[in-house]
Amino acid sequence: MTQRDITPFPKAFYIANTMEIFERLAWYGMYTLLASYILTPNSQGGLGLDNTERGLIMGVVPFFLYLFPVVSGALADRIGYRKMFLISFILMAPSYYFLGYATSLGSFISIFMLIALGAGIFKPVVIATISRTTDQSNRGLGFGIFYMMVNIGGFLGPLLAPIIQKNYGWQWVFTFAAIWISVNFIPALFFYKEPKRHEKSGGLKQVFQEIQEVLGNFRLALLVVPLLFILVAYYAGIIASGKTTSIIAAVLIITALIWDLVLNKSKNKGENSTEEKSRNNLPWYKQKMRVGNKAFITYLLIITGFWVVYLQIFITLPVFIRDFVDTSDLVRLLHSISPWLHELLTAVNTQTLSSEIMRLSQQFSGIDFHSSKASIKEISNTLASLDIRVPNGELMNAFTTLSQAATGQAILSETATLSELSNNYAQQWATQYRQINPATILSIDFLMIILFQVVISRFIDRFQALPTLIAGTAIISIAMLVGGLAHGIIFGGLMVAVSVIIFAVGEMTASPKSQEYVASFSPPDKAAMFMGYYFVSMALGNLFAGLLSGWLYQTLAINLAKPMLMWAVIALLGVITCLALYIFNRTLVSDIEQQQNFQLAQVNE
Repeated sequence: MTQRDITPFPKAFYIANTMEIFERLAWYGMYTLLASYILTPNSQGGLGLDNTERGLIMGVVPFFLYLFPVVSGALADRIGYRKMFLISFILMAPSYYFLGYATSLGSFISIFMLIALGAGIFKPVVIATISRTTDQSNRGLGFGIFYMMVNIGGFLGPLLAPIIQKNYGWQWVFTFAAIWISVNFIPALFFYKEPKRHEKSGGLKQVFQEIQEVLGNFRLALLVVPLLFILVAYYAGIIASGKTTSIIAAVLIITALIWDLVLNKSKNKGENSTEEKSRNNLPWYKQKMRVGNKAFITYLLIITGFWVVYLQIFITLPVFIRDFVDTSDLVRLLHSISPWLHELLTAVNTQTLSSEIMRLSQQFSGIDFHSSKASIKEISNTLASLDIRVPNGELMNAFTTLSQAATGQAILSETATLSELSNNYAQQWATQYRQINPATILSIDFLMIILFQVVISRFIDRFQALPTLIAGTAIISIAMLVGGLAHGIIFGGLMVAVSVIIFAVGEMTASPKSQEYVASFSPPDKAAMFMGYYFVSMALGNLFAGLLSGWLYQTLAINLAKPMLMWAVIALLGVITCLALYIFNRTLVSDIEQQQNFQLAQVNE
């Protein structure tokens, strides 16, 4: 195809891509810092929660974010794309702002859920705009540009957010996210031209019919949804006992099976195929549980494992870097390359640091730090939230002096007040022991995609989808192990940066193929519909990734002090996913392909 054969993109295409940059800038600027913000003490402006609550927030809310597009996509085709864009911005802009002022778990999740609702409205509408403003001649290029815009926003967000946080405080991270979203009102109101769209005659009713065909009927949902709910309730401590949780789950499953048994006995033995088909029109309570497309459901459950492993780079890696990795080697390397860039990306707010040093010295006044390892660990973790990692020996000596000053036991010079001592230590430690913010390291992932996605895509196009998907998942699993090795070594920062680079290669290899593979076993005339429900795996992946991260991190990394074991478990999950994909392709998919070939041969005859 020559250049003259490519249809020019309309204005709506460029407007949609512009809005995508700002929406991703807001989301990733917040999301890459979210794990650290949740654990940051209240005294530093953070939420001050624990790892279990971190896993709950970062699992449950994104779970709903990826479920909302089922309904919002159908509504967009009925009421218009511009209106849906505006509704999403009206929801997200104030919610981002007020999220920075939420002080409890309940209020934070409630406001965060509004952001998820807004993002769940925005996501299918912007993708639909790209689809409607491209044709066969430019669709590949159009979605390639769109994917590039996603990663430009993803790169700038975690690069700018830590700078904003250090200079202005945590609340301003959320305020700037609200500003980025608010910018989108301008193109949506004044420049966006509604593309041609095809209104769906069935509306929401058709959507729910498709859900039953692809995923399963309401009876099945009546079992699965409560099971997910009690899992989350047990994780959150609402259900205190694992035994109680198991009993409730068993009761739900047994009740559902008995229900089906009763319906099966009431079925007429002589029921013909027409009558069997009409059973789908029965009231839901007279229908047996029915799985939709079994191959597709199985694939969604398997690929959920991929997303669980993939999402650890956002959910677990930031707090792991903060708590266990010394990134001072990267700080020195950055200084040797560009002192200006070094100061921009690694600057420490010495005023906040000085205040924290003074507060901690008063909190632990009178403590013998040489015999109280728990106190030193708490102090070290608190300072790590400010991107400072001071050796324990120096912390002991410094806080012994500060504690004495706080209680008036030290013989100080006339000018050496506690405030001045705290400020002196802050200035000294900010120079000697500064770290790189984890979000800045995560931005390498997006930069790699911007630079190399086209090259890698051209390379992997020569291979089939399944081997490529398995290879990408395996590479991501290796990246998890490499990142785990960063704990306790002198070049930990470089090691974790290398792990992010390896991760990016795995992501660029696997992510595009994970949707392409669906076409190999979905009904040929319904491939687009099946791909539309692929996001269910991302919803489940977010849910299980958050819950698993909170539990693994607290149990293995914190309580047992074995962070490498945590990463080994995550990598093992990736290996299991690879094996499951291979078995799935050799069994279910092979059978489906043979059946489709047989049906095609019959038609040709």
